[in-house]
Amino acid sequence: MNKILIVDDEPNILLSLEFLFKKEGYKVYIARDGEEAMGIIETNIPELVILDIMMPKVDGYEVCKHIKLHHANVKVIFISAKSKQQEIEKGLSLGADLYVTKPFSTKDLVGKVKSILN
Repeated sequence: MNKILIVDDEPNILLSLEFLFKKEGYKVYIARDGEEAMGIIETNIPELVILDIMMPKVDGYEVCKHIKLHHANVKVIFISAKSKQQEIEKGLSLGADLYVTKPFSTKDLVGKVKSILN
């Protein structure tokens, strides 16, 4: 069973994505900020992290750097309201496998996760 970590400071996004991916058969972990995410990653290495950028304590860019430095095989999908081309390029240059702008289609996101993990 693939493990997914969802990191976002918006409770409604966390809840809806957690429900959706559990329904699809994934083991789901959730974190409300980057610091909590890095703690989870060290104890339960996921195959994929769905990661917001703008969060308290540690932002998504820093979490992505940490993941790619210590767990290079973990896939990263950024989901963010930051939609400028330079922000998207920054996310991808840090090693993200995909950058999805908010608002997004949850159905499309599930499809993209499946294709990245298979």
